[in-house]
Amino acid sequence: MRNIFLFFFLLGVVSADAQKIKKEDKQLISNLQKHIEVLASDSMEGRRAGTPGEQKASAYINNEFKNIGLLPKGTNDYYQPFEIDEGKQIGSATRFIVGGQPLLLNEHFIPLAFSANVNIEALPSLAIQEVGMPWFIDLKDTMEANDARNPHFDIYTIIKAKAKEIKAKGATVLFLYNTSEAKDNIAFVSKDRSEPASIPVVYITDEGVKKFFNDPQATLDINMKIDIIPKKRSGRNVVGFIDNKAKNTIIIGAHFDHLGYGEDGNSLDRGSKQVHNGADDNASGVAGMIELARMLKASSLKQNNYLFVAFSAEELGLLGSKYFVQNPTIDLSSANFMVNLDMIGRVNDANPTLTVGGFGTSPAWSTTFASSGKKGIYKGSLLFKFDSSGTGPSDHTSFYLKGIPVLFYFSGTHSDYHKPTDDLNKINFPGEMRVIKHVYSVVELANTNNSKLAFTKTKETASTIASFSVTLGIMPDYSFNGSGVRVDAISENRPAQKAGLQPGDVITQLGNHNVTSLENYMQALGEFKKGDKTIVHFNRINEKLSAPVEF
Repeated sequence: MRNIFLFFFLLGVVSADAQKIKKEDKQLISNLQKHIEVLASDSMEGRRAGTPGEQKASAYINNEFKNIGLLPKGTNDYYQPFEIDEGKQIGSATRFIVGGQPLLLNEHFIPLAFSANVNIEALPSLAIQEVGMPWFIDLKDTMEANDARNPHFDIYTIIKAKAKEIKAKGATVLFLYNTSEAKDNIAFVSKDRSEPASIPVVYITDEGVKKFFNDPQATLDINMKIDIIPKKRSGRNVVGFIDNKAKNTIIIGAHFDHLGYGEDGNSLDRGSKQVHNGADDNASGVAGMIELARMLKASSLKQNNYLFVAFSAEELGLLGSKYFVQNPTIDLSSANFMVNLDMIGRVNDANPTLTVGGFGTSPAWSTTFASSGKKGIYKGSLLFKFDSSGTGPSDHTSFYLKGIPVLFYFSGTHSDYHKPTDDLNKINFPGEMRVIKHVYSVVELANTNNSKLAFTKTKETASTIASFSVTLGIMPDYSFNGSGVRVDAISENRPAQKAGLQPGDVITQLGNHNVTSLENYMQALGEFKKGDKTIVHFNRINEKLSAPVEF
C-alpha cells in the first residue's frame, strides 16, 4: 500500500504495552510472530508475485487455512491462479543471419518492442532503398538535430513515424543504425504497449555495423525471423471459507506479495538488489488475517459466513484483488462488507494510531466506532484516524468499486517502507495483537446487529504523483494490457469527470503527448501545471472521442 490519509478523528487513550497480557493474548502474539517470521524470511525471496518465493508463501497460507479447517474456495482447491502481464519479450525463434553468419541478439541486433513479426529472406543493398526490400536508415542526422537531454525528444516516436513513412514508400523492413557520436540509448522496452508497427523495426548496434554492415556498396543475403511475444507470469490468490449457511458473507483480506529483489522498479532503495522481506508490508496483514480465521472458526459468531483471501500482485496495481472481484468464487451480492489489513505491524505506545479507511462507505461505521462498553468494539489503547474514502492504494478499492462497504486498516508509513530494512525485528507484536482484537470485535458487533450493511458511495480524494502538480482524477486499470490507459474509476469534480470521461474509456493522447502505457501517461501528465488547458483523446468501445480538459 502506498499512501497516507488526509483527515482524522481520535478515540480512546490508554497506555497498553505495559498492561498485563492474558494467556490467550500471549498465544495470539506467538502465532502472529510465527507467521511473520516465516513469510518475511529470506527463503521467501521477497514474495514477488509470480515467482517461486510467492509460491512458497502461498503454500504456507494454504496449509494454515487447511489446518484451521477452512473450506477451499479458490478455483484450484485453495488457489485462484491468474496471469500477470509483463509486456513483451523477444521469442526464442528470433534469428538474423547475414551471408550465412548468425548475428547475436543484443550484441549485434535488437528488434524493437513495437516491431511487427516477420519471417523473410531478402537481398537488399545498404545504399539503395528499393520497393519491396528492407531499408537501412542512419539515425545520425536525427540524433544531431535533436538534443537528447530535451525531455520532449522521444527517439521511439520518431522511429515509429519513420516506419510508417517508409512502409508507404514500399519498404518491407526498417533497419536502423547510428553513426553519430550522440548516444541514442535504444533498447528493447518490454513495457511498451503501443500498437505494433506495420513493418519489422530492427536496430543494429555499433558492433553489428562493424562486423556485418561495413560495406555500403554490398548486396546482403538476409535470412531473418522476428518473433515478439507476450511476456507473462502467473500469480495466485489463496482463498478459504467458513460456511455457516448464512445469507451474507464477511470478507477479510490481505495481500501477501511484496517486492522480491526490487525487479519491478518499485523499491525505494534505488539500485538495491537485496531481498525485500516486507515484514510489515504485508506479512503483518496476512498474519492477522490467518489469526482472525482461526478465531472465527472457533467462535460462536454464525450470523455471517466468512471468506478469507490472501491476494497476490497488490504491489503491481491491485491485480489479485481485481481479478478476484471479476472472477469471484462466491456471489458478491451476498457480501456484507470487506475488511482489508495492510501494514498493521507498527502500532506501539509511541505510535498508537491506527488509520481506518473506508469510514464513509457505510453509515453503520460511525455507529460501530461510537459503540462502547461490553457490547461495543474493542479499542484498547488504540487511537483511530479515519479516512472516509472507499478507494486507496490497497485491495479494498477493488471491493468498494463493486459497491461493497469496506474498512481498511493501516498502522502508518515509516522509513523502512519498500526497502530491504522492513524486517521482523521492527514489528510490534503486542500492538498488532490489539489491532486483531479490535477487528474481531467489529466482526462480532456485525453479528450482533445481524443485518447486511448499507453501502454509501464516498467522495474520492484525487491522488497525484508526488512530483506532479496536476491530476486528471482517474484511477487507472493496472491490469489493462492494451495500448493506452484504461479508466477504472473517476473522482468527482475532477478534470476527467468534467471532460465527460467514463470508466472503461481508454486514454490515447493528452495534448500533444501520445499515451500508450501508464508510464508515458505519467510522463505526459508531468508536462502540465494547474490552470493549463488541453485536449484529451480517448476510445469508448468503438468510438474515438476527444474533449477539452482543464487542470
